[in-house]
Amino acid sequence: MSEPMQTYSGVVYPWHCDHVGHMNVMHYMAKFDEATWFFFNRIGLTRDFLAGHRRGMAAVEQRIAYQRELRAGDALLIETSLLEVRARVLRFAHRMRVPEAPETCALMMQTTVHLDLERRKSVALPDAVVERARALVTTIELPWQPAEGTP
Repeated sequence: MSEPMQTYSGVVYPWHCDHVGHMNVMHYMAKFDEATWFFFNRIGLTRDFLAGHRRGMAAVEQRIAYQRELRAGDALLIETSLLEVRARVLRFAHRMRVPEAPETCALMMQTTVHLDLERRKSVALPDAVVERARALVTTIELPWQPAEGTP
């Protein structure tokens, strides 16, 4: 099993916060999106590869669990765990937390499909990407999964 990969670090600015003083959900999504593209780059789905081969990645499912509020001034990092690799599909989870605290602030699971942008159909991921990705597969507990032993 592989360890999670750090794919983002940043800070919560006051303009990220809503009228009650917490980071607004649109900024969680923006930070998760940046972590996603960093992760893709690390496994070989670079901007040059995608543009040069007329390929893209499309999110087909996302689930988010908000577990701890973030406020202006909080430093944060995102660690990514690859959960599943299929011929055309990657499923991964981003865990957002503040560096000095063990608890999760938010967790997002995403399923993406590799696309041929001209045909607008899914296509197989490159063998080198699949090989790199499979070496990173791990398991993590997701909050919307039933606990072990429950129906």
